Amino acid sequence: MDFRLTAGAVLAFGYNQIVSSLPFHSLRRPYLQLYLGCLGEKSHVQMSCRFLQGRKVFLGKRNVINFGCLLDGRRFAIRTGDDVSIGPEAAILTLGHDPQSADFADRGGDVIVGDKVWIGFRAIILPGVTIGEGAVVAAGAVVTRSVEP
Repeated sequence: MDFRLTAGAVLAFGYNQIVSSLPFHSLRRPYLQLYLGCLGEKSHVQMSCRFLQGRKVFLGKRNVINFGCLLDGRRFAIRTGDDVSIGPEAAILTLGHDPQSADFADRGGDVIVGDKVWIGFRAIILPGVTIGEGAVVAAGAVVTRSVEP
């Protein structure tokens, strides 16, 4: 058994099942500061957000991650700039499967979100996408390719 994988699974379970439902940001923030790769100054993660491998999630300054979001940092990183707003129930994915692969191989990549980006309600950002500075991703959008600033 790999200690790092086990520790990561325990930390993810602790946050996703227990800490994320605590009603005060002041109770969630210290855990996130230890669990995430980076939690920028004045960034807020609202209740019921889930992280898949938080060590590869790097949030810039003054970010707002609204309730119910999923950030998937399993094999690849998620990096946000400053002043980013991610709407409720949005998902940022870094790993999936290649539907063209005979053995259903993994396919993924880092997701980079520039400064002053707004991601709308229930938007889905797929692996390997870069969202340029100041871009707006509409509610319900599925982003399959990079978005220009």
